[in-house]
Amino acid sequence: MGNLQSFLLAPAALVYGTGISVRNRLFDLGIFQSHKAAVPVVSIGNITMGGTGKTPLVDFVVKYYSRKGLKPAILSRGYKRSTTGVNMVADGKQIFLGSREAGDECAMLAHKNPETVVVVAEKRKEGAVFVAEHFAGNLPDVLVLDDGFQHRQLYRDLDIVVINSSAPFFDDRLIPAGRLREPHKNLARADLLILSKITGTEQASRSEKKLRATGKPLVKTGVRPGKPVQFAGPDAPQPERVIALAGIGQPESFLESLQQSGMEVFSETFFGDHAEFPANKIKSLVEEALNNDLSIITTEKDYYRLLSNRPILETLSQVPCFYLPVEIEIIEGRELLEKMLDNVVIP
Repeated sequence: MGNLQSFLLAPAALVYGTGISVRNRLFDLGIFQSHKAAVPVVSIGNITMGGTGKTPLVDFVVKYYSRKGLKPAILSRGYKRSTTGVNMVADGKQIFLGSREAGDECAMLAHKNPETVVVVAEKRKEGAVFVAEHFAGNLPDVLVLDDGFQHRQLYRDLDIVVINSSAPFFDDRLIPAGRLREPHKNLARADLLILSKITGTEQASRSEKKLRATGKPLVKTGVRPGKPVQFAGPDAPQPERVIALAGIGQPESFLESLQQSGMEVFSETFFGDHAEFPANKIKSLVEEALNNDLSIITTEKDYYRLLSNRPILETLSQVPCFYLPVEIEIIEGRELLEKMLDNVVIP
């Protein structure tokens, strides 16, 4: 965002910030009450707009609890979904909603964790009540709240905030003048900070120093790319020369993962977070791929959105198309993270 635009939006940011401060104060004073769910709640959120790595961490936490023989459930807003209210995405046996109805992240999480309950609700309190009522005879052991830091209507037993190491926010402004969802001093509410997407840069060291100054426990994580998965086009070996295609908040991390995987990025096309890919642009990318003997590769989140767009998939089927799965890599603080997760569910 340019300096002029940021300056012009400063009054709106002031109004927004005042509203956030008043609301938080009312919760702090107990005038606004947080609902205590029927099961323990782990919240994973951030204080900036998009691209911090919340979803891979949600997936990590769900898989961690599942490996211990526990039954986690996921509760999310379901960003950019076509539905409203409380909706069951998956009941741990069957997936009912796709990306369009559930949101990209929720659809992906449901497919990656097929034995996990996934529910979407704008008002997380209503979502928690729905889980308690719908699964009254077989409650989950823990509720993992996706993007929950600002949603204080629901009490959480562990409050985790994720900060992107490559996009420091200490000098940023509140939205709409900047990317901050609330002032960084509000990290005081968090129980644990996660410094994410670390690639060994100097910027990560500066962010770490400032985060440690808060006195909060800190865990450092990176991103580990998996093996590319082909989902369209004629059978092909693992891609080497690719066109990168994505609609995510921080496409730079996607490019880094491709390069880390040894791929040569011939060209890149990025759209806004959760954006639908324009048919004419996809057609031109396919032509570019055909003319230069390239594959097209996208993110796993974008893949699940593409699944609900048959015309785009048919266009892409002319060339080898892949998505790149990624997972959290704990660089420092694994024992701390696991201990804090365990404390939530141990009586």
